Amino acid sequence: MDPDEQGVGVPSCFHMQDRDPSGGGNRTQGLSLRLQWEQENQNMDPAALTLLCLCSVGLCGAASATPIQTSLPELRKARGDVPDPHPDPNAEPEPASPVSDFENSYNYVLSRLAGMDQEIHKLMVGHYTVDVKLSQVIERLTTMDAKVLELEDSVREAFQHSRDNRKETGRLEGCMKGRRIGYKCYLVYNSYEHYAGASRKCSERGGRLAMPRGRKEQEALADYVRSFFHPGNWPVWLGINDLQTEGAYLYDDGTQVSYFQWRKHFLSGQPDGGRRENCVAMASDDGDWWDHYCDRAMNYLCEFDDRVAL
Repeated sequence: MDPDEQGVGVPSCFHMQDRDPSGGGNRTQGLSLRLQWEQENQNMDPAALTLLCLCSVGLCGAASATPIQTSLPELRKARGDVPDPHPDPNAEPEPASPVSDFENSYNYVLSRLAGMDQEIHKLMVGHYTVDVKLSQVIERLTTMDAKVLELEDSVREAFQHSRDNRKETGRLEGCMKGRRIGYKCYLVYNSYEHYAGASRKCSERGGRLAMPRGRKEQEALADYVRSFFHPGNWPVWLGINDLQTEGAYLYDDGTQVSYFQWRKHFLSGQPDGGRRENCVAMASDDGDWWDHYCDRAMNYLCEFDDRVAL
């Protein structure tokens, strides 16, 4: 079918100019415009097409009855459809529309606010995650703290059992290896300690430094020590000192000494150390007591309670 009969795409004014038998030059002009329109601009805006039609039939312009002989490129250039290939360098740029700038600024602010809202949401999610993790850590630390307390109690209990066992072992050792005298057991330790160290060692073994409280006990201890070191003469620490008050001798348990076995000799009578020698030792050859420097290292004699005899 002929495109003219369809009437699709070609403006009606072009058809009118083409079919007017008395149009003369207008017919030729209509045909040329129609051909030019079909070749160059089939997608022209409808308003521009209408204006082009009016101009082609002589209805545009002031009061001129003569049709305007203007080509489509010139019309499109005049309307601004085609950019000017030779723009005026001195021409001032068209001022931007205030409304357009405001809308652009408004849209920019909205986009920035939307971005900030997303970042704040991410921060809140991260904060919540950290808070949950922190709560879990605190809960685990609380559980660990309870476990540590239980472990400390267990260690303390085990240490107490170990100390009690060591004391019981020391007591049994003292009574099995040493000598029983009355309700006590005595054992000489052939290792060098100063007075405080010897007292601590006896206590750790469940006993204390020997504290003879009468002649019978003193004579039994002297015989045991003499037989242990025979034929040598090695003094051993006893649990007697005057560290608190010079001349006021006390046992290691704090009670006052009521019996003494000081060495009596015109050349070396005891005690003779004054404030320098405040701890008492027993000689192994005759059992006499001597005062010595407390930091002197020597053997020591421990006593234990004999529970079997008790």
